[in-house]
Amino acid sequence: MFDAILIEKDDNGQSVSKSQVSFEPLAEGEVAVDVAWSTLNYKDALAITGSSPVVRSFPMVPGIDFSGIVSESRHPDYKPGDKVILNGWSVGEKYWGGLAKRAQVNGDFLIPLPAGISMRQAMAIGTAGYTAMLCVLALESNGVTPDAGEVLVTGATGGVGSVAVALLAAKGYNVVAVTGRASETDYLKDLGASSILDREELSGKPRALNKERWAAAIDVAGGQVLANLLSMIKYGGTVAACGLANSMDLPTTVAPFILRGVTLKGVDSVMAPKAARQAAWAQLATNLDKEKLESIIKTVEFEDVIETAPQFLEGKVRGRIVVPVSPELV
Repeated sequence: MFDAILIEKDDNGQSVSKSQVSFEPLAEGEVAVDVAWSTLNYKDALAITGSSPVVRSFPMVPGIDFSGIVSESRHPDYKPGDKVILNGWSVGEKYWGGLAKRAQVNGDFLIPLPAGISMRQAMAIGTAGYTAMLCVLALESNGVTPDAGEVLVTGATGGVGSVAVALLAAKGYNVVAVTGRASETDYLKDLGASSILDREELSGKPRALNKERWAAAIDVAGGQVLANLLSMIKYGGTVAACGLANSMDLPTTVAPFILRGVTLKGVDSVMAPKAARQAAWAQLATNLDKEKLESIIKTVEFEDVIETAPQFLEGKVRGRIVVPVSPELV
């Protein structure tokens, strides 16, 4: 038996508690991991609060990310003592996740902890930072270079946005950070943003085309925000879209795509193949400024996860939340 955050549901609704749980013996291909660090993401907050039906079966242990040390393995790629990380793969939604002292998963979901980062740093990056890196790679693969012009980042104070700003700035891009909180200007400039754009400028009714302003963008919002920025991307520019915090809708026309040759590139982190994951993590291990990473971290104790989750939905979370599950593991 081990401690876990457990989401249960019955005829009276959903309940969440810190509970004692256990696993069945390992099946073929599975790996048991002693969890050192996990995180608290927006999707975890939705699961814990029940605000959106992201959990597909009950009971469920949330936590879409974790890092830890293999304790048992029936997978050829892993042996006891290996340090590993996991992001996505519907863990915390369909399969029990990382907000527990122990995880038991398909070994194909894991990747080795990259050299140069600790298990804590890996979770400070987490799915949010890994997604941000996938977005940066998407822009680069479409020919966006630092001399092409400004790159816009929406939701810049969130987990994806904060890491995206830091990564782009480290690569020499001129970053415009979008936020609805003017009080976060110093935080964003410390991460490397060259200028700040009020979110309201992208919140009005979209036009088919507007004045060309940015060479590229990373968007976590969707909805009117994405429609507006698409109308202002320069000829031949690229937008990497990875979120729907504003809306799943996209109220635009084909004009940006057929009159300006704009590319809208979807970025998925949940089911990304192993090669793409390892490429993203290799770059994160070498290109992300560790001091800037420290500046976006907030630590929430395992016992405080449940009461912290609603803060995501209230817009009170900045940067990345890490959860020490068994931090003594090294």
